Amino acid sequence: MKSVAMVAAFLAAWCVTGPALAEDFAVVGARIYADPQAKALENGVVIVRDGRIAAVGSRAQVSVPQGMKTIPGAGRTLVAGFWNSHVHLMTHDLLHPDAADPAKLAGQLRDMFTRWGFTTVFDLTSSTASATALRRMIREGRFAGPQILTVGDPFFPKNGTPVYARPVYEAEHIAVPEIRSTPEAVARLDRQAQAGVDGVKLFAGAILGAEDVMVMPADQIRALTAAAHRHRLPVFAHPTNREGMNAAVENGVDVLAHATPIAGPWDAAQVRKLVSAHVALVPTMMLFEVYPADSTPVATVVQQVHALSEGGGEVLFGTDAGFMDVFDPSAEYRLMAQAMDWRHVLAALTTTPARRFGQSHERGRIARGLAADMVLLDGDPALDTAAFAKVAVTIRAGEILSSME
Repeated sequence: MKSVAMVAAFLAAWCVTGPALAEDFAVVGARIYADPQAKALENGVVIVRDGRIAAVGSRAQVSVPQGMKTIPGAGRTLVAGFWNSHVHLMTHDLLHPDAADPAKLAGQLRDMFTRWGFTTVFDLTSSTASATALRRMIREGRFAGPQILTVGDPFFPKNGTPVYARPVYEAEHIAVPEIRSTPEAVARLDRQAQAGVDGVKLFAGAILGAEDVMVMPADQIRALTAAAHRHRLPVFAHPTNREGMNAAVENGVDVLAHATPIAGPWDAAQVRKLVSAHVALVPTMMLFEVYPADSTPVATVVQQVHALSEGGGEVLFGTDAGFMDVFDPSAEYRLMAQAMDWRHVLAALTTTPARRFGQSHERGRIARGLAADMVLLDGDPALDTAAFAKVAVTIRAGEILSSME
């Protein structure tokens, strides 16, 4: 109870609900996994100064400066900040941030993401204008939030707007981003790159009905991928079925935004194809529990993730939050634990996306000099993968974004 009271007093002094500036502090007494392959550092200390990690070590090695604020970590586990590599900033307020109450925006971002330890999110469909505006507002300190990466407006095939997306674009009065011609699409991609997007999303397999999937023409995928790579932007593909997946992989995409349960299990040849093309997977496993495609889709997804991980492929953590109104990632952790061990899950949350998206020099590990993006967990994921969802405190760049105290 003493540690709870200390944390509560610390947070009250910090005014965490507002856009507070990062303050120097120490996390003291936690079990620390500095990266997914590191041994546990018991009774550890992390010193944070100016939003960066200044020191990491045991209490015997690192002294906490007198008078420095502390977050008690005894009985808890400290890991690097989590990445959610598949979300959508698609609520009405997030799509129109300039007209929304900043406190309401902060609350939505907290409930959807930072409450669950996500210090970085990759928005895989919203609008370029809204996502970049939201990111700017966070950077300006108008309210607290995660680091936002975005693809902005996606690319749908001509006459291929997914059936579930049409009502959203109509209700929000947003132009539907279908491809009218390949040159026009490339020109739009160039404009989005200039506007500051961090990636490109192609609907290689667009769902038009229960059994109707439109596959984007290979020449369009190839042209848009080449244009994205000129801007050094990663390309995500919504694959849906085997045809959409093969069209994406064979024409240069970098990340599959979903697993493909209706394509059936992945054999060794399919895994080799993905690995040789250096294509990563964001499986969004819990999506297929909420919206099952057939009688046993989740078992198929578990097999695909296991096969890719065992075959040396890259798996990124993502929940599709924002498309789904289920923000608690517990189900995703439960399913991922069926496909890989806890260290691979931690890598999917930290080092793998940081490396894949060019931020391993800044994020993904707890190490001196890196940004102080960290998550304090109530429990040890080495003993129970469910502990990944038991988030006590979320810290980004030295600022507490969420606390359950």
